[in-house]
Amino acid sequence: MSMPLRQSLRIARYLAGQKIRGRKHFPLLLELEPLFACNLKCAGCGKIQQPASLLKRRMPVEQALAAVEECGAPMISIAGGEPLMHPEIDKLVAELVRRKKFVFLCTNAMLLPKHIGKFTPSPYFAFTVHIDGLRERHDAAVCKDGVFDVAVEAVRDAKRRGFRVTTNTTVFNTDTPQTVIEVLDYLNDDLKVDEMMLAPAYAYEKAPDQEHFLGVTETRELFRKTFSGGRRARWRLNHSPLFLDFLEGKVDFPCTAWAIPSYSLLGWQRPCYLLSDGYTSSYKELLESTDWDSYGRGRDSRCANCMAHCGYEPTAVLATMSSLRQSIRAVRSTT
Repeated sequence: MSMPLRQSLRIARYLAGQKIRGRKHFPLLLELEPLFACNLKCAGCGKIQQPASLLKRRMPVEQALAAVEECGAPMISIAGGEPLMHPEIDKLVAELVRRKKFVFLCTNAMLLPKHIGKFTPSPYFAFTVHIDGLRERHDAAVCKDGVFDVAVEAVRDAKRRGFRVTTNTTVFNTDTPQTVIEVLDYLNDDLKVDEMMLAPAYAYEKAPDQEHFLGVTETRELFRKTFSGGRRARWRLNHSPLFLDFLEGKVDFPCTAWAIPSYSLLGWQRPCYLLSDGYTSSYKELLESTDWDSYGRGRDSRCANCMAHCGYEPTAVLATMSSLRQSIRAVRSTT
C-alpha cells in the first residue's frame, strides 16, 4: 500500500475518533457522481443507460458541497459518467481541496489534455485514470480504438506538471494472471503512477455486456496467481494488505457498504453505487433507514459474486485498525 503519509495519518486519526465516539456506521470515502453523462460507451458500465433527460443534468457545485459537508467523509471520489464533462468541475475540486478533503477525480483521460490547465497540483488532489489493460485490452474494454494512447500521454503530462496520478484497473473473466501482471508492471515501472487500484468486475445490472464478469472463485484464483512469487509487494497498490488477502481468498469479510456511500443526481443511493434499492434525501436517512445486515455475499443473491472495494475495502481497513499486528503490517507495506 502506497498511501501518502499525510493521508494515512489523517485517516488513522479519523477512524480513532469514530471509535472513541462509539459510532457503528460512518463514511470513509464518499462516491460523488455530479453527472451520469460520459464521452465513452464502455460495455461493462451501465451509467449512460439513464434517461436522456437525466444525462443532460449537471449537479450544482453548492449541492455537491452540501452533500460532502453532511456526510463528513475525509476522502472524496468524484466519478460519473465523465467528471471532466461537468462545466464547473474545477471549481468543485478547488472547494474540496480548500476544505482539505482528499480528492480523487476519476476520468478516462480523453478530455484531460483540454482541461488540465484548470487544476492545480495539491497533496490533497489526484487524477484517477482508468487503465483496464495494455493497448489492445484497454481499447476493447472502452469500446473505442486509440483511447489507451491518449490516456497514457495524459498521465505522462499530468506527472510532468506535478500532479499525483493514480489508476484504476477493472479485471474481467477475459483477463489472465499474465495480462494483469503486464498492465501493473507497465503502470508501476514505465508510467510510474503514484498508486494503482484493482477492481474485480461486478455484474452491474444495466451494463450491456453481462458475459464477462468475474465470480468469486474466478476472482480468487486470478489474484492468487497474479500475486504469486511476491509480486504484489513491489507494486504501488492503493489497497490495504488485508484487502489484497481478501482478493486472494486468504481471508473473508462481511460487506460494509455504509462506509463508502454514493451520492448522485438522484440522491443517496441505497445500499451502494453498484446496487440501486432506492434513494434517500439525506445521508442520515440513508444510514438509519437501510438494513445494512441484509446486504453482502450470503445475504443477498445479487451480491453473490461481489468482491468490490466499495463493500470490502472498508472492512479490511477497520480490521487493520483493530489489530496491532495488522497495523504494523500495513505500515511496513508503505515503506
